[in-house]
Amino acid sequence: MSSTKLFIIMVLGLFLWTCGDNPNGKKSNFSITTDAKNNTIALGETIKLSINNPKNKNINSITYHFNTTTIDENFTATDLPLGIHTLTAKVAYEDVTEETSTKLTILNNVAPVIYSYKILNEYPHDITSYTQGLEFYNGILYESTGQYGESKLRKVNHETGEVLKSINLGSQFFGEGLTVLNNKVYQLTWKENIGFVYNAETLEKTGSFNYGKSKEGWGLCNDGKVIYKSEGTNKIWKLNPETLAEEDYIQIYTNTGKIDSLNELEYIDGKIYANIYQRNGVLIINPQNGAVEGVIDFSPLQKLVKQHPELDVLNGIAYNPATNTIFVTGKDWDKLFEVEVFVK
Repeated sequence: MSSTKLFIIMVLGLFLWTCGDNPNGKKSNFSITTDAKNNTIALGETIKLSINNPKNKNINSITYHFNTTTIDENFTATDLPLGIHTLTAKVAYEDVTEETSTKLTILNNVAPVIYSYKILNEYPHDITSYTQGLEFYNGILYESTGQYGESKLRKVNHETGEVLKSINLGSQFFGEGLTVLNNKVYQLTWKENIGFVYNAETLEKTGSFNYGKSKEGWGLCNDGKVIYKSEGTNKIWKLNPETLAEEDYIQIYTNTGKIDSLNELEYIDGKIYANIYQRNGVLIINPQNGAVEGVIDFSPLQKLVKQHPELDVLNGIAYNPATNTIFVTGKDWDKLFEVEVFVK
């Protein structure tokens, strides 16, 4: 079996689950049933909803909701976010209204496109940099590195590997992803539940922010209006760039299931590119609904860098608008690769 096929199987061999519950935490007289296997459907498919009424209550009316939107009993998954969502039924009977709910999983309706790449250039990269975040801004490559006692924020000349400016994080912080927006650098920490804000010119720290419901800090990117944050699960959170509050999230799914361990992020031409931790590959994600539209297998690159005991996985993807090309590296890699990506 080829390495590319094995990689795709590893990425797309995923675990699905659905369950039912009652929003009030009490045993309901009713339950929602659907004609979908495991309560799972793909975009564009229609399911039929019905109420199981084992006690034969005299039902007056039933209202169904997808999350908070009222829907018909014949529900078509059109232009909806992927992932696990809540179906709720409000059942009116005998002058009483009771709620019951279950979970519905929505998958993408097409398989991801498989991409390949061509190496355009190779540049030197600090072999001691445990790369966690990588992004170009005004022609300068910004890099965040990890490990307790070794975490840094740097401005780098990507062609020579020269460190133009560098600051150290406190030894209690494990540096993670970064993004740059409106002359501000936003840098995450791993388990410390705090992110830092810096002046992009001087790297002077100007503020900090705490996480909301997200579990940890992994990757960051932005589209100019929204900051996207990964946490090591299949969720990507949407942060308000003014308040840095987590206002919403998308769930990342293929046509077969979810993909966890989302790590470093980059926003390129309307899509989110995401490293997968412990997988030397990158996903191309639709930020509107969380659909994985493409997969790039970069695993051969690891064989092209110096092999040493601290060598770790691919992590670090940056788009340079000046060259319209993508740059990738890894944790403790001695090379930064400039690549052109294309459909295989």
